[in-house]
Amino acid sequence: MKINIKRKLYTAGLLLAFISCSLKEYNPVSLSEEDTIHNFAGWKSFQSNCYSGLWGSLIGMPYGIVSEAGTDLWTFPFNNHNQYRDLLAYEQFTSSSGVVKNVWDLAWGSIYACNKTIDLSAQLTDADANAANIKTLVGETKLLRGYYYSVLVTQFGDLPLLTTSGAERTLSPTRNKVSEVYAQIIADLRDAFNDLGVTPLDGNAARATKKSALGLLARVYAQGAGEGLSEGGKTYWVRAKEVADSLINNMGAYGAAMYDDFSKVFAAANNRTNTEVLFTAYGLNPYNASYDYFTGNGKPNIYLHYYPKLDDAVGVGIVTGNLLGRSVNSNTSNAYYGRLNQQFIGPTKYLINCFNAKYDKRWENTFVTAFANYSGVQAISSNGSGAGVPAPANVKYADATITLNTAICTKFGIDASHIGEKIYPYTDVDARNASQNATWQYIPKVWNKGDYSGATSALTAPANANVHPYPLAADEDRFFVYLSKDPLTADDKKARRYVTVNIDDLFDPSDATGSTYKAVVAGNGLVPNSLANLFPAMMKFNHNFDGGWLGANFQQKLGNIMIMRMAEVYLIAAEAAMHINSDGAAAAAYLNKLRQRACRNPADFNFGTGMQLSVATMDDVFDEYARELCGEYNRWAILKRNKAFESRLQKYNRTAFVNFIKERHYNRPIPFGFLNQINNADDFGNNGY
Repeated sequence: MKINIKRKLYTAGLLLAFISCSLKEYNPVSLSEEDTIHNFAGWKSFQSNCYSGLWGSLIGMPYGIVSEAGTDLWTFPFNNHNQYRDLLAYEQFTSSSGVVKNVWDLAWGSIYACNKTIDLSAQLTDADANAANIKTLVGETKLLRGYYYSVLVTQFGDLPLLTTSGAERTLSPTRNKVSEVYAQIIADLRDAFNDLGVTPLDGNAARATKKSALGLLARVYAQGAGEGLSEGGKTYWVRAKEVADSLINNMGAYGAAMYDDFSKVFAAANNRTNTEVLFTAYGLNPYNASYDYFTGNGKPNIYLHYYPKLDDAVGVGIVTGNLLGRSVNSNTSNAYYGRLNQQFIGPTKYLINCFNAKYDKRWENTFVTAFANYSGVQAISSNGSGAGVPAPANVKYADATITLNTAICTKFGIDASHIGEKIYPYTDVDARNASQNATWQYIPKVWNKGDYSGATSALTAPANANVHPYPLAADEDRFFVYLSKDPLTADDKKARRYVTVNIDDLFDPSDATGSTYKAVVAGNGLVPNSLANLFPAMMKFNHNFDGGWLGANFQQKLGNIMIMRMAEVYLIAAEAAMHINSDGAAAAAYLNKLRQRACRNPADFNFGTGMQLSVATMDDVFDEYARELCGEYNRWAILKRNKAFESRLQKYNRTAFVNFIKERHYNRPIPFGFLNQINNADDFGNNGY
C-alpha cells in the first residue's frame, strides 16, 4: 500500500511530520498490507494517522447529524422534510443512508489504522525507539481505538471486534456482543489512562492525555450502563460515577479544569487552548506551514446546517423592500456568518424552552437570534480599496447601512414612524491572507452602539463575534431582524425599527409538542410569509475568528471541535446518581456547578430564580444536558442509554415519534455497501432495517 505524506500534527511553534495511510473502511475483501515500519520516526508519523478520523467527517457534518438528530432537541425548519428525513424523523430510513455510511466507514478506517499502529510498535528496532515514547503513543492509539469503537457500538449495537490489523480478512464476519465490545473499550481506555501523561507528548495540544482517557471512560461506562452491564460486581452506573468523581475531585492532578463562566467556553481566544476540553478534534491552523501540505477531508462544515438562509427570509441587494444591502449576508459568500445555504436543522420548542434566558446566559452563547449586516472598513483599510480587497469584505460602511423606506416598512410590518431611520451594520471584518490554500481570514470586530462614524476607532474586539446583546434593546439599530424568546406585544414591536418575530409564532400551533415549524406559505401568519425561513441558529461550531476561516470556501471552518469537555463529567455524575439510588440531592449538587456559572448575574443563582436546585429529577438531568451540550455530538446516545426515545419523542417531538419503531430505531442500519461485500449478509443482519 502506498504511504504518502498528508498532514502534520501541530501546536504553536511545533511541527510533527505525519506520514499517513489512507483510511480504510471495514472491508472484508481488502488485501493484506505488506508495509512495515521499523524506524521510530516513521512509525511515530504513521501513528498520527489514527487521529485522522477525528479531523475527517467523523467530527464533522455526518457524525454531527447522526449523533444529534432524531431526538427531542432538533427538527426540520420551515416544515421542510426534503433533507435528512431519515435521521430527523425516521422517515424512509434504510441501509442506503449516506450519512450513516460515512460514520461507519470513518470509524472502521480509523480502527484499522489504530490496530496497524499497535501491531507495528513491537517491531521497532532503531536506536531512537525510546520505550517511554512508544508506550505513550500506544496509549494514545488505544484511547483512539476505544473512542472509535464507542461511536460504533452506540450507533450500531453488536459488532465485529477487531484488535489486530489482519483481522478484517474474512468474507463471513461475525458480530461480538455489545458486552464484549464495551469490555474491550474499557480495557483500552484503562491502558491509555495508565500510559498517558498529564501533559501531551512533545507538548502537542492535538494529542490525548490522561484526562482524555478518564473522561471517555466515564462516558463509556454510562453508555454501557444503558445496556445493563456490570463489572466486578458493580453496575456500569456505579463505575461511571466512580470515574466521574475521580476526575472531578482531582481535576488539578489530571490537568483538567472548568471555566467559571459559560461565555468563556466558546470564546474565540479559547478555541485552540481551551482549558475545559478533555478531548478535542484539533482543527487545521492556516497560519501553520503544515496546512498547505494537507489534502484530506479535515475541514468540518457542521455549523452551516444549523443556520437559516437569510436571503430567503428577508431578500438581498439594494432594491426596494429588501433588508440585506449589497449582497451583505448573502447565502453563499458571507464574510461574517459564513456560507448560509443549508438550513436543515432547527431547535425544537422543547430545546428553546429549556433556557430561562432572563437568568441563563447560555441562551445567547448558544443561539443566534438577532441577525445583522456587516461592513469591511478594516479590510479596505488593510488592503487598499479596489482589486486588493476580496469581494466579500469589500463593503463600505454606507453600503452596509439600510435606510428604512415605505416599501421596507410595509413589507416587514415595521411601524411607519421609523421611515427614514437607518439600520447600521453590527460587525466589520478585516481581510488577512493566511496561506496559499486557506487564503483569506475575515476577522470580525463589533461597531460600538451609537457611533455612526464608520471609523475603525469605533470598533471593539468581542470575546465571541457571534454573540449579540440580550435581550435586544428596543432602540437597537445594528440588527435588521430579531427572534424574541420572550413574546413581545404589538406595542413592543411598534417601538422597534427592526423586524421582530416572536419565536413561538414560528411554530405550527397544531403540533402541541413543538416539533413543527410553519411552512413558507401564504397565510402562515407571518409578515411577509418568507420570515418562516428563520429559526434560532446554533452557533457553537461557527468558528468566526482569525485562523478559523477557509478563505473563499465559506462552507467550511477550521477551528477545534471539542469531543468532550469537563462539563459533561458533572452531567454524567448527576445522571449516574439518579440511576444508582435516585439521589436527587446529589444530582442537584452536580448540576448546580453548571447552573451557577451559567447565571447572567451572580445574584441570579438562588432557588427563587430556579437556577439553583435543591433536589433534581431525571427530567432536570435531561434538561441540563440540553442546555449545556446541545449540538455537541451526544443527544442520541443519551436517549438511547436511558431508553427514553419513546417517552421524550412523544412529549417533545411528534414529528419523529410518529415514525419511531423501538424494535428497530435504537440502532442505526448497517450500510448496504458493507453488507453487499460479505457472504453472510443475512446472518450478519441489518438491525431490523
